[in-house]
Amino acid sequence: MNASEFRRRGKEMVDYMADYLEGIEGRQVFPDVCPGYLRSLIPTTAPQEPETFEAIIEDVEKIIMPGVTHWHSPYFFAYFPTASSYPAMLADMLCGAIGCIGFSWAASPACTELETVMMDWLGKMLQLPEAFLAGQAGEGGGVIQGTASEATLVALLAARTKVTRRLQAASPELTQAAIMEKLVAYASDQAHSSVEKAGLIGGVRLKAIPSDGKFAMRASALQEALERDKAAGLIPFFVVATLGTTSCCSFDNLLEVGPICHEEGLWLHVDAAYAGSAFICPEFRHLLNGVEFADSFNFNPHKWLLVNFDCSAMWVKKRTDLTGAFRLDPVYLRHSHQDSGLITDYRHWQLPLGRRFRSLKMWFVFRMYGVKGLQAYIRKHVQLAHAFEALVRQDAHFEICAEVTLGLVCFRLKGSNKLNEALLESINSAKKIHLVPCSLRDQFVLRFAICSRTVELAHVQLAWEHIQEMAAVVLRAQGEEKAEIKN
Repeated sequence: MNASEFRRRGKEMVDYMADYLEGIEGRQVFPDVCPGYLRSLIPTTAPQEPETFEAIIEDVEKIIMPGVTHWHSPYFFAYFPTASSYPAMLADMLCGAIGCIGFSWAASPACTELETVMMDWLGKMLQLPEAFLAGQAGEGGGVIQGTASEATLVALLAARTKVTRRLQAASPELTQAAIMEKLVAYASDQAHSSVEKAGLIGGVRLKAIPSDGKFAMRASALQEALERDKAAGLIPFFVVATLGTTSCCSFDNLLEVGPICHEEGLWLHVDAAYAGSAFICPEFRHLLNGVEFADSFNFNPHKWLLVNFDCSAMWVKKRTDLTGAFRLDPVYLRHSHQDSGLITDYRHWQLPLGRRFRSLKMWFVFRMYGVKGLQAYIRKHVQLAHAFEALVRQDAHFEICAEVTLGLVCFRLKGSNKLNEALLESINSAKKIHLVPCSLRDQFVLRFAICSRTVELAHVQLAWEHIQEMAAVVLRAQGEEKAEIKN
C-alpha cells in the first residue's frame, strides 16, 4: 500500500468507523457465538501472497463483527464505561502515524513534554494539590500508565523499595529477604482484584480491611489491623484506598484513612479508576477530599473522560520515589540531557520501556470538548443513573442495594440469590441489553452502569421495561415451581 492508496483506504476506513458507530444501536449488543467460533473461519496459516483491502474489510464484517461485544452500544450497561470519542480516535491515528516510542525525552521530546503538560492540565481540572503537579520545577508530576492495575503495581513496588531502603539504612544487617517476608499491604474488602494481583506480583501479603455498612474502609478497622500486625512483628507499608469501587461505586473514607497513613509512615495510593473523571465537576470534587494525604493517585480517563483506551492517569508527590525504584541506564538509552534536571525520562516511571504518544488523545479531547463539555457529559450520565434508580424504586419487586452516587446502580429482585441469578441469565440470554453482576455481603446483585457516549433516557427506559418483562417471567416460573413443590 502506497501513500496514494493509503489516502483512499483511510477515507474508506473512517467512513466504515463512522457508519459502525452511527448504526451501533441496530446491532445486537452481545454476540451469538460459541468459544472457538473464529478459528474455523480463517486459514490456518498466513497468506503467501498479498490480499486486497476489499477482501479484508469484507472479512471484518463477516468474521470479526459477529464476535464483537458492542461496548459503545446504548444498550451496553455492563462493567464500567470505556471512553470513546471522535477527537480521541483522530489523535490515535496521528499517534500511529508518528509512531515514536517515547521512552525518553530524546526519543521524542514532544511525546514527553506534551504528556507532562497534559497531566498538569488534568491535575488542575481535578484541583489536585500543587504537590502532585510537575509545573516548572515541582517534585511531583503525572504519568500515563496503561491501566489502573499497572498504576497500583507501580505504586506498590515503589513503596516496597522505599521502605526496604529506609529499614536497611537504619539496620544495615537486615537483608531484603528478611524485610520482604514481613511486609504487609492493606486494602478494603471491596477493592478491585488488581490490588490483590499487585500483591502477588510484588511478593507481599495483602490484607483485606472489612468495610462498613456503606462498603467503605474506615479508620477504626484499618487501625485495628495495623496494631495487630505490628504486635506480630510484621511491617505495614502500603495502603490502597478506593474511590468508586467496582462492585458498587462506594468510597473509602480518605479523610479518616489518610491521617493514619501519614502518622504511621505508610504509602497511601488512591485508586479512583472509574470515579476520578467525575471529580472535574465541582459538585463531586468533595469525594476526593483527603487526597492531600496520598503519595500517589490514579484514575482512568479512558473510562469516563472520552479518551479512548489506553490512558490511565497517575500522579505522585515525589517523582524520585518512582525513579529511585525503576531507574536503569544502559549505554544505549543514555542521552546528553538526562542529568540536566530539565527533562523527564518516563521509562523510569513505569514497568515497560516503550510507550505510545498517548497524550495526543488528551490534548485533542480537552481542546475539542473543553472542560465544560466534559463536565456536561459526566452530569448527563449521573442524571441517567438517578433516572434508572427512580424507576427501580417505583417497582415493589425490586430493591436498591447501594447508594447511587455517580453512574452506577446496584439493584436486585427481592428474594433469593438463585432468583436474581435466573433474572440475569434471562436478561443476557435475550441479548437486548447487557449487564454483569456483583456480590455485596453474599447477595447476588445486578449492576446497571451508564456507559455509552450516545445513551439517552429512552434507552434507559427501554432497558428497564425489558428488565421488568424478564423479571415477570422469572417470578412466574418461581411461583409455578413453588406450586409444584407444594402439590
